[in-house]
Amino acid sequence: MPAARESLLDAAYAALARRPWAAVRMVDVAAAAGVSRQTLYNEFGSKEGLARALVRREADGYLAGVERALGSHAEARERLTATAEWMAVAGRENVLVRAMLTGCWSERLPSPTLSAVPSSSAVPAQRRADGPLPSPGDFVQIVRDRAVAVLSGAGAGKGNGELARSCELVVRLALSCVAAPPGEGGVAELVRGALYRQPV
Repeated sequence: MPAARESLLDAAYAALARRPWAAVRMVDVAAAAGVSRQTLYNEFGSKEGLARALVRREADGYLAGVERALGSHAEARERLTATAEWMAVAGRENVLVRAMLTGCWSERLPSPTLSAVPSSSAVPAQRRADGPLPSPGDFVQIVRDRAVAVLSGAGAGKGNGELARSCELVVRLALSCVAAPPGEGGVAELVRGALYRQPV
């Protein structure tokens, strides 16, 4: 039931924008999605299952945006700049992405454990959501490694060790902009300045 699942996740995210996660009721999420409460429980099993699925979906959306940014330009520096800009925007506009990237989960948010939880769900998407969730360090490694793979395939001029260091520098610089947004010029100016001294 992929359409119902997405509608329920959309409803849960919208509810989270209006009230703390502890005050979000399953019956209200089901009603907002236009499905029965039983359908919600069939999909997610529990409120914790819904929280894990919501966090997993937002993590997947964030990483899909990274992929788009890495493919958005021909020149390596501009690909890394676009990636850093996406990271900063996603962290600013999506409270769950910001919490995942920084590890700072407020009391308003669901805070599922990052380790896998036992799953008896018949729904493949829920079994995946019940698996381990990425930590802030995992996100750094995933984005760095993906950037290295894309840029080394695009003929970037550095060896992989140097390229990996430059990619990690950009990722960590972008993450600092999620925690403390930059002023005029934004993350793009900071990244271009850092990469100017290092050929990519």
